[in-house]
Amino acid sequence: QVQLVESGGGLVQPGGSLRLSCAASGLTFSDYAMSWYRQAPGKERELVARIISSGTTKTADSVKGRFTISRDDAKKTVALQMNSLKLEDTAVYFCHSETRLYGHRVYWGQGTQVTVSS
Repeated sequence: QVQLVESGGGLVQPGGSLRLSCAASGLTFSDYAMSWYRQAPGKERELVARIISSGTTKTADSVKGRFTISRDDAKKTVALQMNSLKLEDTAVYFCHSETRLYGHRVYWGQGTQVTVSS
């Protein structure tokens, strides 16, 4: 059974930092592209950042230069370092894993709330 468990969300003031972490189990972690998505109230879920096993990353323009995604294949974890947080970063953040190596498999975490407020 695949599980993705996020942690690290919370309340932070504008300009502050948070670090989200996602621990995966039940899958061959290095076979999966790992991503963070977010969904704000009334908005569609959007990709924040993605990283594959080689270390290649893709980051949304809205967070480029502020957010950094990283992964540790040995520990089966993926992290999102969020700096210079803005009010508009408030959302539920979801961990996401995807592979096409043996059919298309996608898994989601339960989400963690990030609230940026003064």
